[in-house]
Amino acid sequence: MKLSAQEEYGLRCLLYMARHGEDRSHSIPEISRAEGLSVPNVAKLMRILRLGGLVQSVRGQAGGYTLAKPSAEITVSEVMSLLGGSFFNSHFCDRHAGLERNCTHTQDCSLRILWGTVQKSLDAILTRTTLRDLLRSEQEIAVLLKERAAAAMMEAAERASSPRAC
Repeated sequence: MKLSAQEEYGLRCLLYMARHGEDRSHSIPEISRAEGLSVPNVAKLMRILRLGGLVQSVRGQAGGYTLAKPSAEITVSEVMSLLGGSFFNSHFCDRHAGLERNCTHTQDCSLRILWGTVQKSLDAILTRTTLRDLLRSEQEIAVLLKERAAAAMMEAAERASSPRAC
């Protein structure tokens, strides 16, 4: 499992905007300097985030980008889905629905249940975690995420006990 640069950089840009004034506009060069990213990369990310409804563009001399909604309403799951998608592509199971006998695509596929459970746990944590949560100190967010991870694992384990987890 690997976080893409686009996902990380997009999340960093949004966190910068949340941390330095949700209600004010932030220019691409400002975000670029603050986050150590190239102007073209930030421009590309802002376009994706704008088209996805997470930021709004503001025209004029004091223009730039603002968050489209409060940081407490933007989940990490929304950001990750917009910038990269999911860890496990459940459509894989559509192509290999347990019809093979001599490979990992059998009806009793342990990989399918493993990746499905991991994805559900990840989704449960990221759906409950907002940009505002990530503005907390590292120690505070560690405690919060530990609690959410435990709850997510319980939920995922309950759902995974069904024969078709994906």
